[in-house]
Amino acid sequence: MKKLRFLAFAALLLSATAGARAESIGEVDTVFKLIGPDHKIVVDAYDDPKVQGVSCYVSRAKTGGLKGAFGLAEDKSEASIACRQVGPISFAKPLPRQEEVFNERISLVFKKLRIVRMVDAKRNTLIYLSYSDRVIEGSPQNSVTAVPVERSTPIPLK
Repeated sequence: MKKLRFLAFAALLLSATAGARAESIGEVDTVFKLIGPDHKIVVDAYDDPKVQGVSCYVSRAKTGGLKGAFGLAEDKSEASIACRQVGPISFAKPLPRQEEVFNERISLVFKKLRIVRMVDAKRNTLIYLSYSDRVIEGSPQNSVTAVPVERSTPIPLK
């Protein structure tokens, strides 16, 4: 029974860390904490795994203090996103009209920051939406950005 619980816990940890990896760009402190790290705003970059030449920059609050130091804090739901063309845009294969492209755990178990890519075929534009959710209740707070693609490079759809 202990072995089964251990395997379930290991699978939960692995699934929480799955997905694209963020590259830390920088951070600023917002609240000094005497014990543990300060509260801060972090900026991370994510390269779209299916769209060569597009990167997304996400800023979000990160809780410090003792809970933050031990990974027990629940970060705020607010996040801002800006995606930009950083090179020639190309597609390895057709994209679905809507797909989650990144997610990151922002609490010990139940809360995630998610980024969804949508395709606006009429305008040949990639739309990226960031929001957070919980197992029981998500947050309506969100941020959206768009990356127009040149008409000479139509976005292939599934």
